[in-house]
Amino acid sequence: MKTLRKVKKVTKGVSTTDGAGVKLVRVIGYNDTKDYDPFLMLDAFDSVNPDDYTKGFPWHPHRGIETVTYLINGNIEHGDSLGNKGVIRDGDCQWMTAGSGIIHQEMPKASPRMLGAQLWLNLPAKDKMTLPAYGDIRSEDIPKVEKDGVTIRILSGEYEGQKGAFEGRYIKAVYLDVELSACREWSFETDPDSTLFIYMFYGKGIFDPEKSIENPKDVFDERQAILFGEGSVFWIKGAADTRFILLSAKPIKEPIAWGGPIVVNTREELKLAFEELRNNTFIKSHDIRL
Repeated sequence: MKTLRKVKKVTKGVSTTDGAGVKLVRVIGYNDTKDYDPFLMLDAFDSVNPDDYTKGFPWHPHRGIETVTYLINGNIEHGDSLGNKGVIRDGDCQWMTAGSGIIHQEMPKASPRMLGAQLWLNLPAKDKMTLPAYGDIRSEDIPKVEKDGVTIRILSGEYEGQKGAFEGRYIKAVYLDVELSACREWSFETDPDSTLFIYMFYGKGIFDPEKSIENPKDVFDERQAILFGEGSVFWIKGAADTRFILLSAKPIKEPIAWGGPIVVNTREELKLAFEELRNNTFIKSHDIRL
């Protein structure tokens, strides 16, 4: 029997500054790890002022996570300590496995509009020290399904028999970018045991057929994470033209020790990671390209 996923929690983003002075909205973070497991953090950015973001994210380390950077609009140059470099442009995505350790930088360039998000995915304890890897996803390689006023781009996972552009090795996450015209409905069958949430870049909608887009109390607004409870079906009706990302994956349910850009399982592992950074022994392996 199919069951509807109901809204469980709404997390309003907090405006903050990160990197060398990048203005962004931290949608979920350190205090949300239990509810959103295995998703650790989501930063969203939307600006037409290059001064908000061009200072970028200079060289910094990561361990124990994957970072997924998706741009609807924009231009970000990136490089790492293993010699990789490249550019993320309109519609592109980079899925980076930090694993045992990587040092990289992300430097946005002036664009008419910078619109996108960076997601942090936790890695299971057994995979925390895996080899670092890059997965570069080009917009032209992302499958797109258009039907009845709805456009779905399948970054990872599967939709209507089509596999996404990428499949994670460690966390089999579903990542969909959905555009929904006003008054259109869309539903998606999900794994009942998986965590599922959305982030609306713009627009608004309702998530229960028994609710009404005419009732302001039933309508959920943009620029917030909406977490859904258990169930086998996600459903939305747009109260305006709406664009959102849908993220879903099975929770890991493991302890977390989080210090800045490093996420491991124990305080001892966290202490060791920062000792290795000080001793220049943090980088453990050569890059593997996916």
